[in-house]
Amino acid sequence: MNKRRIGTSNLYVSEIGLGCMSIGTDERHATHIIDSALDLGINYLDTADLYDQGLNEEFVGKTIKGKRQNIILATKVGNRLEKGKEGWTWDPSKAHIKEAVKESLMRLQTDYIDLYQLHGGTMEDHIDDTIEAFEELKEEGVIRYYGISSIRPNVIREYVNRSSIISVMMQYSILDRRPEEQVYSFLKEHNVSVVARGPVAKGLLTDRLSDNHNDYLEYSVDELKHIIPLLKEKVAPGRPLTELALRYCLHEDVVASVVVGASKLEQLQRNVEAVTSKPLTELEIQEIRSITKASVYKQHR
Repeated sequence: MNKRRIGTSNLYVSEIGLGCMSIGTDERHATHIIDSALDLGINYLDTADLYDQGLNEEFVGKTIKGKRQNIILATKVGNRLEKGKEGWTWDPSKAHIKEAVKESLMRLQTDYIDLYQLHGGTMEDHIDDTIEAFEELKEEGVIRYYGISSIRPNVIREYVNRSSIISVMMQYSILDRRPEEQVYSFLKEHNVSVVARGPVAKGLLTDRLSDNHNDYLEYSVDELKHIIPLLKEKVAPGRPLTELALRYCLHEDVVASVVVGASKLEQLQRNVEAVTSKPLTELEIQEIRSITKASVYKQHR
């Protein structure tokens, strides 16, 4: 499994990361998925305090106990949960972050988090207060590095310019090429990496999909029914669509890893096979781009 460096850090992550949100609430099954991912060469696990009200972090913590030193562990903060209540409230305050990290460390059964990410962000937040919290946690050795999870260009710019983030987790796929417009060049210029989520576009870019699907971003159902077969037939006949999807994201060198969820072992194996397949050629990349839309962010610019 190839590894890539996140920003200027000393974190070298597998080109595919396991998005733990999809491992479910059955502990035995969740443990099996995580263990299998590690056995297949994945060293990057991504979770969040929000997932299943902390249960996800607990499962990750139990599974990696005893092999922590071989794992790059990422989690997220910013959504305040109240036990037993539905939903959450947004809270990027210093006070909340410094309290929430203690709870995440306890659930994860670890002394430190490799990559602590703000789980969102708006221009109305007290950004300096948030940054101060992360910087203090770095100094205390509780976290090694921090980043944000956001698709808002204006928020991303603020954190890149005002903090020492090493990564931005953002949605990116063949069917969501919005980051290509301006964000990627800006992040490359500042040595900040992308962690790509949603690379298979809610399952649209997988070979197991039926014809029964909905609109996706700027694509209508009719457009998808035309474009998806075209990608299969015209770009790289014979290659699984999942390979095209994941290798497309990894073509951009600003992308450190693609984070993909897996609720079944077969999914996990297919994803790993896709990432370890041969890279797409420049001609194939251009073919994909000629078939799909070069969309742009219309809000939060």
